[in-house]
Amino acid sequence: MSTHELFATRASRMKASEIRELLKLLDQPGIITFAGGIPDPALFPAEGFSAAFQAALSPEQQAQALQYSVSEGYVPLREWLVDHMATNGVDCGLDNILITSGSQQALDYLGKLYLSPGDTALVGWPTYLGALAAFNAYEPRFDRLGINGNRGAAEYAAAAGEGAVKFAYLSPDFANPTGETVDLRGREALLDLADELNCAVIEDGAYQALRYDGDAIPPVLALELARKGSIEDCRTIYCGSFSKTLSPGLRVGWVVAAKPVIAQLVLMKQAADLHSATINQMAIDHVARACFDTHIPMLRRVYSVRRDAMLQALQDHMPDGVQWTKPEGGMFVWVTLPVGTNGAELLARALETVKVAFVPGGAFFPDGSGTNTIRLSFSNSDEDTIREGIRRLGEVLSA
Repeated sequence: MSTHELFATRASRMKASEIRELLKLLDQPGIITFAGGIPDPALFPAEGFSAAFQAALSPEQQAQALQYSVSEGYVPLREWLVDHMATNGVDCGLDNILITSGSQQALDYLGKLYLSPGDTALVGWPTYLGALAAFNAYEPRFDRLGINGNRGAAEYAAAAGEGAVKFAYLSPDFANPTGETVDLRGREALLDLADELNCAVIEDGAYQALRYDGDAIPPVLALELARKGSIEDCRTIYCGSFSKTLSPGLRVGWVVAAKPVIAQLVLMKQAADLHSATINQMAIDHVARACFDTHIPMLRRVYSVRRDAMLQALQDHMPDGVQWTKPEGGMFVWVTLPVGTNGAELLARALETVKVAFVPGGAFFPDGSGTNTIRLSFSNSDEDTIREGIRRLGEVLSA
């Protein structure tokens, strides 16, 4: 018997990420890519990180920076996060925060913590592909989260069968892939549903800071805190990340939740990787304290102009029958193609004929539907490149 025949059943549910594979296209000459949902490296606070790493490797700090550390995370960074979350209406303490290796690690841990085989995870249709990959390894079933729809708790519970509805996952602000935002009414309705189902809410706040238009809406966790008075009574688990704001390469994210949840996640962290890289946490803390409040407005200005360029180019070059979202922030525009148009086939044609890349939408649906959709990212291209890429894409669609 070969060793691969000994794999656990969950291994059969693990699939290569289409997004990870598409990122390889960035290395090909001449490709205009709207595929990867990544920040523009020209906007990284590189000078700040240079100073941060020099400080971390100074004689005074190098022993701590290069040594093992506590699983919960670097205390000064967690203290900064306590203050940061307070500005978003979330009153929490150090023991309510865990530092993770990006928010992706947090999603994996939460899937491991809550899901037994056959349990149900409520997700958007479509939803973030990385969340599907993280949860899928724990052998759940997925059901469609319709916050403002007609389905009630009893219907969700009945559909779960012998398993249980364990959590609802969403990115309420400028979601990946759609760019859409859940309004205040929808967030309140989600909390009502979660209370009725007695399930957790996993709030992915990866893009929350990148708002370009409209008024900010409180995080779901802040709304629940206003209802219940204490984070210890809240079922919402907030996942944050510095990947879209300061640096994705340092892999620093965080989780905010009631202490019993954090305590279990810490045990998982200890078993998985002991702790996130101390020097990276120290660098993020240094840069966050030095320039977060000035860096974020700069990102908003740059990305909002690119968002506007993409929306105008779509208006100028898309043929009849093509529709798209108009996000108030984030990095993505979600495009719905005419019925019968296949996004994956369109990608193949676009790469071959006009050298334009994007992500086919079917990858974001748990059931593989949505084949006539695509995701476009505007964050890593300047306005001229965006206009040219959308013009080329319009040619392919009109052919």
